[in-house]
This record gives sequence, C-alpha cells and structure tokens, in this order.
Amino acid sequence: MLETYYGDLSQREATLVNVLREAISAIESIKALREKPDSDSLVPIGMGTYVQTKISSSNKIILNVGAGIAMEKTYDSSINYLEARIKEIEVAIQDTTARKQDAMARLEQGKEQMNQLMQQTSEDLSG
Repeated sequence: MLETYYGDLSQREATLVNVLREAISAIESIKALREKPDSDSLVPIGMGTYVQTKISSSNKIILNVGAGIAMEKTYDSSINYLEARIKEIEVAIQDTTARKQDAMARLEQGKEQMNQLMQQTSEDLSG
C-alpha cells in the first residue's frame, strides 16, 4: 500500500514537472512573439500533422484559465498569469517531494523492521 502511494506521488511529481516545463516554454514563446510579432509558426492539427501559418501582431493571447474558460489577455498579462501558476506548481512540487520523501522513509523503516523480525525468527529457530 505504501509502495503504491509512493508510486502515485512519483507520477504526480512527474506530471507537475511537465506542466512546469510547459508553462516556462509558453512564457518563452510569448516573449519571442513580442520580439518578432509577424512570424511563421507550425500549428498542430492532430495526429502529428501541422499547418504552417503566420502569427499576426494583435498583441493578444487566448489563455485557458480552467474549467473550459478561455480569456483574451495581453502579452504582459498572460506572462503574469503564467508566472503566478508557476509559483503554485513549484509549491505543489515541493509538497509532493516532501510527501514522497516521507513515504520512502516509512518504507525503509518498514523494511528494517521486517529484516529485524526475520533475523530474530531465524535466531529463535536455530537457538
């Protein structure tokens, strides 16, 4: 049971790290768009298929804010939103890592207790 919990925490940690990377990448992309507003891009349309397009310099980003809701925001507002989300993700990663370390410590303690019991049983049988 504790091993399953540890595995779940490891998966959660990996997912959070991926989301963090995606948020950082999004900020970098927004900054690049600001520097070069009329640039070409490849837009995924599914199954590894892309269409080439030109990004207009509207200075607006459509940002998914959760629960199926998207909002139009300026570049700066989008970056601020993503930076706030990054801070939340970093806190969640720290919390998950701490829980994972605690679970590992309890697993190690349980293994040590099992080893002691097995050694004691072995001594009792031979003694």
